Amino acid sequence: MPPADTGASDVITRPDASASSSPTPAAPSSPCDTKLAPGGPGYRRMSFALFAAGVATFALLYSTQALLPAISADLGVTPDQASWTVSAATGALAVAVVPLSALSERFGRRAMMTAALCVAALVSLLVPFAPDLGWLIALRAVQGVALAGLPASAMAFLAEEVRPKALVGAIGLFVAGNAIGGMSGRIVTGWVAQAWGWRAGLAAVGLMAMVCAVVFRLLIPKARHFTSATVSPRALARTVGGHLSDPLLRRLYAIGALFMTVFGAVYTVIGYRLVEAPFSLPQGVVGSIFLVYLVGTVSSAAAGKLVGRLGRRGALYLAVGTTTAGLLLSLTESLGAVLLGLVLITAGFFAGHAVASSSVSRAAKTGRAQASALYQTAYYLGSSLGGTVGALAYNWGGWDGTVVLGLVAMVSAASITLYATRKALVERRTLIVAARR
Repeated sequence: MPPADTGASDVITRPDASASSSPTPAAPSSPCDTKLAPGGPGYRRMSFALFAAGVATFALLYSTQALLPAISADLGVTPDQASWTVSAATGALAVAVVPLSALSERFGRRAMMTAALCVAALVSLLVPFAPDLGWLIALRAVQGVALAGLPASAMAFLAEEVRPKALVGAIGLFVAGNAIGGMSGRIVTGWVAQAWGWRAGLAAVGLMAMVCAVVFRLLIPKARHFTSATVSPRALARTVGGHLSDPLLRRLYAIGALFMTVFGAVYTVIGYRLVEAPFSLPQGVVGSIFLVYLVGTVSSAAAGKLVGRLGRRGALYLAVGTTTAGLLLSLTESLGAVLLGLVLITAGFFAGHAVASSSVSRAAKTGRAQASALYQTAYYLGSSLGGTVGALAYNWGGWDGTVVLGLVAMVSAASITLYATRKALVERRTLIVAARR
């Protein structure tokens, strides 16, 4: 079992990481004393606010995913064509997240998150009236651009306002909100669509997002550790280039993208598999399948404890193994086995995402919003790739084709983490030999 270590270097070490450093108690005047911590004033309000934001983000971003079979039937399009209603939103978010995170450096994380939620919720009320697939994809892309202002700003807000030891847990709660949003959005759209059609299902999710936006604005505390900075395209390019040249951050971005490739592929295609033989489930029941997202809520919220016991690399190995086991189990034609496979895939994905994203927030010492934004870019590009390629793989080889794509992604993630493990061992041996001389 790898040694427990809550530092980001435990995932993929930096060449200059020192194994001999030890934490020292903060001085009474330390800025850390004024940061939010569990049990302290403002922490609970902040947690509920970002939980609501997480709910709205995933509910809106993936609002068409459970409805893809109904959209295909109504508009007369293939699964890979319908999948663009998901990929357009996630792809647009990936493209826009870095520029909007830069604006958050100027106008503040709180203001950016509020604007993102409100605009995305308003656009969601127009989506149900899209006359054809082209308009539907275009509106979903606009929605993705709006939502781009939220994820990276939320990660940067937490990194600035929450004590370092509580950061993984705080980000885990935000990710847990993502899980609840993804689950509730799909369940609501599924049952409403079964009764009144897919357009009514999308309208219901839009109304839910409006409520979340109001809750967020009422509860989110003012930032006490944010310092406004002038937005300079040259400085932004320099900061982004610095993050992309950092081997540690590059590998974390790759891990996030690979986990999301699996998740995007599985949940884009699973509806088609379940409405067809041998399962032949109705739309409402297919939507209810997404109750397995509750497992993601538990695994992401528990990521901090998992890291404390296994270390960050150990937590990633466990996440990869759990996701891989779920993919293999889902190959059977037993509904119970498929559901258990989805449970394992969901648990592994959310745990891996929480560990990787929190590692980015800790690893970036400057330009945290841009570092988190680049993670979100990789993460949602993985979602777009997984959704589109997963649907193509399904057309080519059925569910087996989608599983093959997922297994390739998990082998790649395990290889990156294994490389980090070996690199860390070599560096530790070098330090021990140097200390004995």
